Amino acid sequence: MVLMYFEEEQTKMNDCYFEKKDWRACKQEITRTSRSLGVSFTTALPRRNHHRSIASEASRRQTFRPNPEHTAPRNGFQSTTFYQAQQSRAATTSTAPTNSSQPTNPITNRLQPTDNVVHMEDLTAGLSDKPVVLDESSRQVDWARSFHGLSTEAFSKEAAGALLAPVAPEDIEVKPDGIVYLPEIKYRRILNKAFGPGAWGLAPRGETIVTSKAVTREYALVALGRLVSVARGEMDYFAPEGIPTAVEGCKSNALMRCCKDLGVASELWDPRFVRTFIATYAKEVWVEHQQTQKRRKIWMRKDDQVKYPFKLYTPPSPGGPARQAN
Repeated sequence: MVLMYFEEEQTKMNDCYFEKKDWRACKQEITRTSRSLGVSFTTALPRRNHHRSIASEASRRQTFRPNPEHTAPRNGFQSTTFYQAQQSRAATTSTAPTNSSQPTNPITNRLQPTDNVVHMEDLTAGLSDKPVVLDESSRQVDWARSFHGLSTEAFSKEAAGALLAPVAPEDIEVKPDGIVYLPEIKYRRILNKAFGPGAWGLAPRGETIVTSKAVTREYALVALGRLVSVARGEMDYFAPEGIPTAVEGCKSNALMRCCKDLGVASELWDPRFVRTFIATYAKEVWVEHQQTQKRRKIWMRKDDQVKYPFKLYTPPSPGGPARQAN
């Protein structure tokens, strides 16, 4: 009789713990109940490493495997509801066929990789951006293959005047190696002035080719619905993360080459003009790298200043120390 009472009180204690997670509060609650009945419950309190509780002994005698979805109670104690649920699951799973090749843990199943995972492609293998090939019956011109309107007629005098206008010396830049160039934004401004924004564009003629150090792609310059020129742009990159920027630079490089056929900034390909410009507007100076202290000569415009990370360096005169200009 007393054993049955302790078993019932032990179950109440376990249920109370799973609800409140506090042994002391459960002890007080069960003690108040036991005092009203005149029975002490101190012998039925859970103890650390106590493996001989009635519920624990009952669980050892079971041959079923616990369901991993539920966390086993601490210290070997189980509630009546949890104990009965395990028995019902054991009766169900014992008759069901098992497949050893599939994991039994549903949490592990959720962590397994699926076919829906999208992996980012390596840009160094190519961009897979082939131009859309239009149907033969389509009324739209397929600029990926067509040469529609090439050399059919000259542009208007206003457009030709904007395209063939001499380049202002203040718009020309000088690279450190002495090459003169016109920034790509200046080409776009000239085209907008000649044809108007939206009346010209670049149409890709092929897929972007990505090599180990550069990207290249062929473009067609279309103006007023007519093909004007075709050129291939190129741009170097130093890391895979720089491929998108190199692709944009490749497009600008193709635009500059296409504009040569329209006569835009044609002076920059004239050797005599280049030599005259360098002698008039450029200078060669010694600079020193502020971190590595390496010195070299660079070309720059006479009205420009040496920019970081370089600083102006004055070579030593014969018999005198070196001087650095700040």
